[in-house]
Amino acid sequence: MTTSQDMITTLSAMGESTKAAEMAAYHKTARTFLGVPAAALDELARGLRADLDLAERCALAQELWRGEVHEGGILAAKLLTQARIRPDDAPVWDIIFQWAQGFDSWALADAASIAGAKRLQAVPARLDAVDGWTQSANMWTRRAALVMTLPWARLPHPKTDDLAVRERVLGWAEGYVPDRDRFIQKAIGWWLRELSRRDPDRVVQFLEGPGAALTKGAKTEATRLIAAQ
Repeated sequence: MTTSQDMITTLSAMGESTKAAEMAAYHKTARTFLGVPAAALDELARGLRADLDLAERCALAQELWRGEVHEGGILAAKLLTQARIRPDDAPVWDIIFQWAQGFDSWALADAASIAGAKRLQAVPARLDAVDGWTQSANMWTRRAALVMTLPWARLPHPKTDDLAVRERVLGWAEGYVPDRDRFIQKAIGWWLRELSRRDPDRVVQFLEGPGAALTKGAKTEATRLIAAQ
């Protein structure tokens, strides 16, 4: 059975000391950085997803996430990133939901949000639970509500239900406008930028309405692609 310690040993052997120092200086968290390249983590995760059953992956992901190694947390999220999980993906969603309550850095939050987005797309009714995140005391949890719903901003041919989700998320973004935390403002700008690829008019409408009070940086990000057209 593959254990978290096995994986940390593997990751340590894949690490690069110079890159580890650069990552530690950039991320500025208390975790240990090994300097493992992103491509190597992707390849390792693909192999583990193929070799381990769902229960084994969930257990390993939980152990790695609880550890103090940055790359271990990233690998944990990648273990659970999968478009289709049969017959029941509820255990995966439950883990991601639990993680989201304790996010403490953008890199780990974004990695887990990619996995979470797949589960939301599989069962959009889970957005009811994410709605509660918008009132969380944890800024990273509030931000995750936008990051995990990015697929709806990117849909080229949204159906009626998809459009309803877009409007719901824009409602969350409207509630975030007064929050001056730069990560929240950047997340709003990011969401609007992605939506501008598909519906620039709706982005302009938002910016001329509730988004008028966004920071200059958020507005610049939101309109970057529109300005380039």
